[in-house]
Amino acid sequence: MQRLFFLSALLCGTIILLIGSSGLCEPRDSPPRPEEAAYFPITGPCRLEFPRDHAAHPGYRTEWWYYTGNLRSEAGARYGFQLTFFRTQISPPGAEATWPQPASPWRTQQLYLAHAALSDIEGKQFFHAEQLARGALDMAGVHQDGTLTEILLRNWSARLEPDTHRLAADGDDFALELTLRPKKPAVLHGASGYSRKGSTPERASCYYSFTRLEAAGTLTVQGKPVPVRGQSWMDHEFSSAPLEPDLAGWDWFSLQFANQTELMIYLLRQKDGGVSPASSGTFVDASGKATYLPADAFRVEVLDQWQSPHSKARYPSRWRLRVGIVDLDLTVTPQLAGQEMRTPETTGVTYWEGSVSVSGTSRGAPLTGVGYVELTGYEKPFDAPL
Repeated sequence: MQRLFFLSALLCGTIILLIGSSGLCEPRDSPPRPEEAAYFPITGPCRLEFPRDHAAHPGYRTEWWYYTGNLRSEAGARYGFQLTFFRTQISPPGAEATWPQPASPWRTQQLYLAHAALSDIEGKQFFHAEQLARGALDMAGVHQDGTLTEILLRNWSARLEPDTHRLAADGDDFALELTLRPKKPAVLHGASGYSRKGSTPERASCYYSFTRLEAAGTLTVQGKPVPVRGQSWMDHEFSSAPLEPDLAGWDWFSLQFANQTELMIYLLRQKDGGVSPASSGTFVDASGKATYLPADAFRVEVLDQWQSPHSKARYPSRWRLRVGIVDLDLTVTPQLAGQEMRTPETTGVTYWEGSVSVSGTSRGAPLTGVGYVELTGYEKPFDAPL
């Protein structure tokens, strides 16, 4: 996902609060700070290996593990969920050598943040929560032991094992405990995981997904436990480069179809209203084979809009999506209009992240599905001061 490229912008206010440095908050079009070159760059093959690369990648500036999914109760009630863990490195590798002595257990190069949300479709309610901690004193971190990778932030967690991913998180009015089982191998986006996001080689990330995970577990909705089953999607991405200065945000789609295929598309939106040619996507067939989709392989048309009563941001709210290379013609519709994330205690950023339904055709045959859409930069561009 393309969210990662301006995670440092998302975290500006948080980093100023915690370490008293505004260096990460400079405008996008300002010259790079000298130390920025010291973050590990991504300019070519990622050579991803699993389970090794499920873990954290210190030295790269930003990283996240992103879960979304659509679930149903035994009675057929529909729910959507999101759970995301973010890691950001405060300063380039080697900065620890300048830290004063004696050492403090509070000192760390890593900050961890997390967002969780639950969409109660029939109840027309949207719940969300956030967490923040330093990567110190066992408050947060990523640990790998053999085939187990564990991502922790206080009492929230994601445990990646060879055949399962186990998620746990809660908020004031909801909680989730889910077990996810991959039905397909990890999909590498772009060129074997090297995903270009701009006009120069270093404007890229290492990016892979589990595009179909069978989900089961329990949601707690306003104190009531609800057993659920459904489908989930997982993204993991890391990089050091920001988005190009002419970009305002992105629209990201992850769609899972009834014929056991999946589609990921991201549109990098330019401030002048255009779409960056670095936008792209991936189609995954029923066997798990991935096909790269360049920007000219698909078209996305906005059919409706929704204005948030909270932020007053106006978001696209229904889309027609056509992918000629695999003959898809789809209509994507939010299952609940009000799925806006507001994060004043962590990133200070407002964005829309929500459950969607899909209908249309594949090679002329009827096709249905579900998925998630993320919309950023509609309240304000991410290069604006926070």
